[in-house]
Amino acid sequence: MNVFLVVLLVLAGVALLLMEMFLLPGFGIAGISGFGCFVAAIVLAWLWISKVAGLITLGACLLLSGLAIWGFVSSDALEKMALDTKIDSHVELANNKLQKEEAEEKEKKAAKPKAPRKVKNQKTK
Repeated sequence: MNVFLVVLLVLAGVALLLMEMFLLPGFGIAGISGFGCFVAAIVLAWLWISKVAGLITLGACLLLSGLAIWGFVSSDALEKMALDTKIDSHVELANNKLQKEEAEEKEKKAAKPKAPRKVKNQKTK
């Protein structure tokens, strides 16, 4: 029963650390719980079984964590979880919009043909 509990704690620790690294980013409850499972497994193996079992459990925790992380990173699971969309839109600033409107108004005024001015009849003496 003691060995089963130690193995269960090690596996739970690996699962929680993987969840923390790849599903729940940040250093939160899952990461702390995974580290706590490792510590509990090592302490229980050291106290209930033997000192050698505690050292073996420590090595197993380190080895299994490394292998699990390497296996998860090298698999295609991260590619399926990654966000790979690109945003093509852009925001037009209000200042630029005003400048464009002013330039368009100037172009419209310049493009309109001016009507010829009527000249008043001047009387000659």
